[in-house]
Amino acid sequence: MKQAPEHLVKLIEPTVKGLGYECVGIEFNPHPQHGLLKIYIDTENGIVLEDCTKVSHQLSGLLDVEDPISGNYQLEVSSPGADRPFFKMSQFEQFIGSVVTVNLFRPINKQRKITGLIDSVEDNIVYLQQANQLSEIPFQAMSKARLVPEFDIKKGRQNGK
Repeated sequence: MKQAPEHLVKLIEPTVKGLGYECVGIEFNPHPQHGLLKIYIDTENGIVLEDCTKVSHQLSGLLDVEDPISGNYQLEVSSPGADRPFFKMSQFEQFIGSVVTVNLFRPINKQRKITGLIDSVEDNIVYLQQANQLSEIPFQAMSKARLVPEFDIKKGRQNGK
């Protein structure tokens, strides 16, 4: 899974939690001139711009003092959104019964990208239901995973009428 290096996770997660937010995940894409450090935060009530600003301000100070990343990079703090990324097995467990899209490092059953319903999670394996097939996807085989948003749009209805 595309998670930031462990030293960044250990530095950032406690600070985010200390501010009262869930640290959904941390991505780091290094580049000599324009790297990107992206932190996804959430709460039960969702995230607004002020939340992102608060966490960004606190992390900027911490990262300036600790200086864990060499070179230039951009810090981005955001909500996970409706198509939230998954970084940990516990996130798959939390969303059992939901649909996810999983990208794989190498094909499984001739597929590198699998979309299916999370049936169960067991011993670092996610079981995805696709049509009439249950696929076993080892967590280590996943390069990326995202929730597929479900929208309930009722046509012909306005203002809840």
